[in-house]
Amino acid sequence: MARFPLSTMSNLIDTSVRYDLAESTCPALRVDEIVDPAELAALTLGYGTSPGDAELRALIAADTGVRPEQVLVTTGAAGAMSLLALDRAPGRVLVVGPCFPPTSTVPAGLGAEVEVVSGRFDDGYRLPIGAVADRLTEATRLVSLASPQNPAGVRYTDDELAALLAAVAERAAPDAVVLLDETYRASTYGTAPVPPSAATRSPRVLTCSSLSKAHGAPGLRLGWLTCTDPDLYEQLRNAKFVTALSGARIDEVLGAAVLRRQRELLAPRAAFLAGTLAMLSSWVDTVPVDLVRPDGGALCCVRLSPERIPDAAVPAFHARLAELDTRVEPGATFGEPDRVFRLGFGNLPEPDFAEALSRLADAVDVAAASA
Repeated sequence: MARFPLSTMSNLIDTSVRYDLAESTCPALRVDEIVDPAELAALTLGYGTSPGDAELRALIAADTGVRPEQVLVTTGAAGAMSLLALDRAPGRVLVVGPCFPPTSTVPAGLGAEVEVVSGRFDDGYRLPIGAVADRLTEATRLVSLASPQNPAGVRYTDDELAALLAAVAERAAPDAVVLLDETYRASTYGTAPVPPSAATRSPRVLTCSSLSKAHGAPGLRLGWLTCTDPDLYEQLRNAKFVTALSGARIDEVLGAAVLRRQRELLAPRAAFLAGTLAMLSSWVDTVPVDLVRPDGGALCCVRLSPERIPDAAVPAFHARLAELDTRVEPGATFGEPDRVFRLGFGNLPEPDFAEALSRLADAVDVAAASA
């Protein structure tokens, strides 16, 4: 559609490369890892309900601290964002970047006035609370951010989120709500516990998440919103009904099966991510790049060293990667220069990840040599 700019990120699912470091998810689950396929034989494929499957909402509620009637099941976290953007537009939307591109392009396409306020690589992508506060107005209807972020994997602290909520309240934006994307919340490293959701922080806070990233089930296209304001919840539920009726029954049944077993499913993924992040950290010490160390998620931001690789040499880096059948996600996707790129460390098996890092080093060398 002309109202939405062409997204280069569609290449992540529409085309493939041998060594894909642009992907931001964990290894995909198989159906037989979560349920006996024979159990699905008797599943009837009728309509679900507009809020979503009752057991699934109860499982999400238990995990996020809200009540089941405050959970709305959506088509992935992207579906959750779209429903809220539809509710808030036209109006003014403030997005904290760098961010997943549809966070800004969807509300803009629906007629909202969108402003992106971004953190900086050199500041570790911390929440730019002063800049955010300065741009809040009475016309602001939505403040949207992610924690951990996509692309950086940086998690905001409790103090940062408290300061943001205080700024929203103090700036007299009576219609503003805060959407916190928690898609990577359950994606931790090693034995680190999953941090609590922000779903109960305030009636002004909505959260969204999905099973796509931490759980490795993007094929289910299953996500959710939490909303503790009953009137807003009903508006969003109705918006879902008039645009989609209900979710896919089979997705919701399988999603509930994932969440029933999420502790045993997440543990090996956390151990795996700890290992690949350690490999990445060691690799960074050997090449002229900088890393913002992530707090969660299977992704991070890396930057070609400005001291060693000038801007004119950056295209040579990306060209060499293409020759090596390897890719990262360029920074332009997230509003950054292309010397910054998103690197995923959860998608490839360790031997392939080691080879991908070797090829990445080759491309960095090519760029440095062409400087």
